[in-house]
Amino acid sequence: MKPPDLELFHPSKPGFRFRAGQVYRRKDLVEYFPSVDRDLGRFVQEGKLCKASQGLYYVPKKTPFGTAPPAEQALVAKFLEDDRFLLFNPSSYNSLGLGTTQLYNTTVVYNHKRHGKFKLAGMEFDFREKPSFPRPKQVNREFLLVDMLNNLDQLAEDHDQVLQRVQAKLPTFDAVRLQKAVKAYGSARTRRLMSAWEAAAHG
Repeated sequence: MKPPDLELFHPSKPGFRFRAGQVYRRKDLVEYFPSVDRDLGRFVQEGKLCKASQGLYYVPKKTPFGTAPPAEQALVAKFLEDDRFLLFNPSSYNSLGLGTTQLYNTTVVYNHKRHGKFKLAGMEFDFREKPSFPRPKQVNREFLLVDMLNNLDQLAEDHDQVLQRVQAKLPTFDAVRLQKAVKAYGSARTRRLMSAWEAAAHG
């Protein structure tokens, strides 16, 4: 059964509700609660709200195993105040069939606003400000390959072995999509690598 919303009334805005799983900024609640800091402190003490970070709160979701934080997507969107970002885990590189097997606990957030590591609702996020990145539905094998090469220095695997496997497996990737991904998202080093491999293939 879906847990009921917490109804918190304000004389000028009756029926305002904190909804389970939703994330709120303090500044968004000032108009509803004149003594906002006192009220937020009380809601946190009562377990109606949880503090995700400075000035950021969420309504915990009830599960058979206790309370749960909101979805990462909702948390990051409210933290950035922007929906233009890409949530990403480097473990995704393992799907490329290049022999990488390392699992990573880091959630990377490509975005246009913030850079650095932040803890939100007890979860670690690595925010990386980038000029361009694909939408989630546009992420494909070719983007993952380019992104892996961009971040080669951060991989736990042997870098030389990874590069050898990539060069050998290049024919398994879509050439047109790969070229577009390199042009749109590739670092200078990745572009040089791809140019060298292309020259070697036609040499």
